[in-house]
Amino acid sequence: MIRVQRTLGGLLGHRLRGLAIVSLWAVLASWAHAQSTTIDSITTTQQGPNTVVKIGLSAPIANPPAGFSVATPARVALDFPGVTNNTGKNSFESNQGDLRSISLVQAGERTRMVLNLKRLVNYTTAIDGNSVLVTLSPSSPDGSAVIAPVASRLSTGPSGGAMDAAAHSLRDVDFRRGPDGEGRVIIDLSDSQTGVDIKQQGQTVVVDFLKTVLPENLRRRLVVTDFATPVQTVNAFSLGDNTRVVIEPHGLWEYNAYQTDSRLVIEVKPVKEDPNKLFQGTGTTYKGDRLSLNFQNVEVRSLLQVIADFTNLNIITSDSVGGNLTLRLKDVPWDQALDIILQAKGLDKRKNGNVILIAPKDELTTKEKLELEARAAISDLEPTRSEVFQLNYQKADSVKAFLNGDPVPGAGGTPSASSSSGGVSARVLSKRGSASSDPRTNQLFVQDIPSKLETIRNLIARLDVPSRQVLIEARVVVADDGFTRELGNKLGYYNSNPNGEKIGNSGVNATVQSTYASQPYYATGVSNSLATLPQGCTTTNNVVTCSLSAIQGNTPLQTNQPFVSLPAGGAANPASIAISLFRAGSTRFLNLELSALEQDNHGKLISSPRVVTADQVKAIIEQGTELPYQVATSSGATSIQFQKANLKLEVTPQITPEGNVILTVDVTDDSVGQSTAAGYAIDTKHVNTQVLVENGGTVVLGGIYELNDRNDVNKVPFLGDIPYLGYFFKSSTRTYTKTELLVFITPKVISDKLAAQ
Repeated sequence: MIRVQRTLGGLLGHRLRGLAIVSLWAVLASWAHAQSTTIDSITTTQQGPNTVVKIGLSAPIANPPAGFSVATPARVALDFPGVTNNTGKNSFESNQGDLRSISLVQAGERTRMVLNLKRLVNYTTAIDGNSVLVTLSPSSPDGSAVIAPVASRLSTGPSGGAMDAAAHSLRDVDFRRGPDGEGRVIIDLSDSQTGVDIKQQGQTVVVDFLKTVLPENLRRRLVVTDFATPVQTVNAFSLGDNTRVVIEPHGLWEYNAYQTDSRLVIEVKPVKEDPNKLFQGTGTTYKGDRLSLNFQNVEVRSLLQVIADFTNLNIITSDSVGGNLTLRLKDVPWDQALDIILQAKGLDKRKNGNVILIAPKDELTTKEKLELEARAAISDLEPTRSEVFQLNYQKADSVKAFLNGDPVPGAGGTPSASSSSGGVSARVLSKRGSASSDPRTNQLFVQDIPSKLETIRNLIARLDVPSRQVLIEARVVVADDGFTRELGNKLGYYNSNPNGEKIGNSGVNATVQSTYASQPYYATGVSNSLATLPQGCTTTNNVVTCSLSAIQGNTPLQTNQPFVSLPAGGAANPASIAISLFRAGSTRFLNLELSALEQDNHGKLISSPRVVTADQVKAIIEQGTELPYQVATSSGATSIQFQKANLKLEVTPQITPEGNVILTVDVTDDSVGQSTAAGYAIDTKHVNTQVLVENGGTVVLGGIYELNDRNDVNKVPFLGDIPYLGYFFKSSTRTYTKTELLVFITPKVISDKLAAQ
């Protein structure tokens, strides 16, 4: 029984081990299948101006390889994830078209193919069965290399559907510090098919993402000086349909870039100055690959042949070039080494495409002079041709003046190479050429030699384009806040019958009841039988009434003269209260009148002129009043002239490549002031400046803040200084005025679609 169990256990163990071996074999087979994709062959063919690189694979891949371009040196890098190199070598010499050589570098489960180019070109990739086709095409006709990477405008994604290249976008822009002090700019893309163009412009690294959208939250400027790397700032902004990232390092540095799937990393490394090297980071204009030369008494022709073999350039040497040279150069760019050799032997070079002509300087100068003289002689004998240009956006008269080198009438946004003295541009036409225009049809007729016609054709194609429009809105805000407080009084004495004044010669004392300048005087306390009354006086019920004419020349019946008069009311009519102190039956009164005024003023005046103009074209808008005034002429007569008091906005916008606007602004806000003997005064508010504003943003151009706090006191000397009692002998006025002027301006770039509507 025990033996049976052992036998069954052994059989079961063999069965389990067999299953394990089968499972392990299946896993190994699956892994081997997953790693079975290899690069088996690389061939290059020339199809017209294009160079096609065919990469043969052992199995088809799902997506085209991700890649990026480098401008200096000109290279295209393609990444093949999960693909190994099975060609048996790592470099392939091509020297066909714009392609110099191909390098393969394998890192783990990824293989990178680097296409070394003679110049920067466009490239596209496509999948053809088990092969990947990379097409290298020349640059655009204007000479600028526009990278169209990885896929054409419509490429097929993993799902097989069409994917529009305009749908590319940036997901994130980040910065990190490497272990060796290098700065790493990490950019996450929406997909690996995004077109990338990396180049160095001066002391900056510029990365362009073609047909790529930049989200609003990523339009920013990163200041990364605290990381202690060569990188100072990273600025991301939109540039038309593209997105641009500008990296600004400092000091000596060098950079490299690599992309993994949808992540692009630009690494800027510091370069330490080495006195043994002639090439120090970015401190030179030489861009060639570096080499080392160590020769003793070698012929110059042999050195030129070494450089020709290294650069794959065609070098033609004049028969007059000779002599020997001893040199030792280490880690020097090849173009710098070539210049050193030429300078040592008094030679010079002329480059035409990939062909370099080397000869003595005098020989090249004489040859070029003869060629120029021959061309001038040919141009004098060459027949002229006529061509008609239909202009759509520019005026034919302006373009004609520009071609003739005359002042452009009414600028009209026509770009011209006008000089600072006189505003006359250089003549574009040849000395035998002529141009005329038809304003009715806006056509330009040009007659010149064929070579000049080609130049003019390209020039008009660049000039005759629609100008971008800018809406400029200015706001001039004047706010004032005023407060006035006044306090004053009148103190007077009143005597109804001083010194026994009499009515005429009656000798009768009378008590004055009231008196008004427009009413007769009357008195009480006299007899109706008063015998002697002045003419014009009557008596009724012991009341004597006299007209004004009756008492003229006689002593008045009453006196009421204030001996302190310091009332309020310098600014407006104040409120007042009056009291009289008297005793019953008395003929004397003491009058006191108090006046007070408190006034608040609040106001705000907003002027908002708006104007729309083209890029780099001055616009003026104004509204106001013209005031007449008299001026004397040379003959002694007077004439009428006018002076403006208006609101005026004069502005010239300039749209920057980043989409911002540079404004040259002149804002004037004049108003009619107080009247003078010579006429009205003009209250002026004026701002003239130049400022950079982002599209749609608002900036304060300037402001004037004015504060006036004034206290005035009028008083009777000595009496006004008496405590408490002195308030009856003085008046006080306090004035508090605050005025604030602010000028705001907002530019808005009008989109092409909105301008078309």
